[in-house]
Amino acid sequence: MALYPEPYTISVTDEAIERLKRKLSDADFPDELETSDQWPYGSSLSDVKRLARHWETSFDWRKAESKINKLPNYRKKVQVTGFGGIDIHFVHQKSSNPNAVPLLFCHGWPGSFLEVAKLLPLLETGEKDGKPAFHVVAPSLPNFGFSQKITKPGFALSQYAETCHRLMQDLGYERYVTQGGDWGFYITRSMGILYPDDVLASHINMVRAHPPTFASQPALALQHAITPYTEAEADGIKRSNWFLNDGQAYRQLQATKPQTLSYAFADSPVALLAWIYEKLVDWTHNYEWTDDEILTWVSIYWFSAAGPNAHIRIYYEAQHNPTTQIPDRDRASQWVDHVKLGVAHFPNEITVVPRLWAKTLGERQNQSTTILG
Repeated sequence: MALYPEPYTISVTDEAIERLKRKLSDADFPDELETSDQWPYGSSLSDVKRLARHWETSFDWRKAESKINKLPNYRKKVQVTGFGGIDIHFVHQKSSNPNAVPLLFCHGWPGSFLEVAKLLPLLETGEKDGKPAFHVVAPSLPNFGFSQKITKPGFALSQYAETCHRLMQDLGYERYVTQGGDWGFYITRSMGILYPDDVLASHINMVRAHPPTFASQPALALQHAITPYTEAEADGIKRSNWFLNDGQAYRQLQATKPQTLSYAFADSPVALLAWIYEKLVDWTHNYEWTDDEILTWVSIYWFSAAGPNAHIRIYYEAQHNPTTQIPDRDRASQWVDHVKLGVAHFPNEITVVPRLWAKTLGERQNQSTTILG
């Protein structure tokens, strides 16, 4: 892999596609309880069977692949301390606007670089109604999509942050802004901690924050004590409690025994489909997914250059490999100096915190709240 960015074409082999179809054809399915509401138990059998059948017989990966290849895809080797050169796939759309701002778009799990596709036309032009334009860089994180597999233990938040920072620097963007949700939240927040002189501002969703305390932020704590939550904020706390009680089993598994779970994902596309499909349904606000959208999403995981199981290792590594500056994930949920902050609150995130809590994260420029998403 060259040191300089090279145009990259995604090209899954015919053999890999045929192997997928054989595995889908040979799949065994579990039974399910006789109930009109299957979702509290997980992905419904009828949905998974329908999707698996479509994946095997009529889903056109080549059509999806061709559409993805119309994006400005590149690959580049990025040097990461202790891990050498890592081949990183990324989408890089440069704006024609000379005043455009470099933007790193960092996905989470079970997401991918593809999340940025529908936003690119909006981000490229900008400056209508005073809105800025952006040079957009959206990488596949290591172990995801079409970036390299990491085979050495210890690739945790600091290393993901360094990977993204080095990529931006290598592309000539000495200073830049970031957008991140889910793991993108943790990674971009870690970038702000590690590289505060280079990260101009961060925009975040899936906000993780704590109530202000009198010990650390007495003025905010007093405001928090005397200000009632809005109806939307109370609903957000209920949503967060639902996730803590009934929605985070996947996280415990992936953060403690990723190798055991890997056997299912490496061998069974149906297992991978059911695992990801449940999250796509639970974590989006009544978004009407088409079957082709779902299968394109899951196919990026199945056909990943790192294999269909490597993506879950980020949970274990982030939990078990602390550094001095990033001792744990919770450091990202605390105050970060110097980096200006934009916060987007969506009602169907897996955690939804009150707006006042977000003020504990850093110097705030803007908070937005939507009724969908």
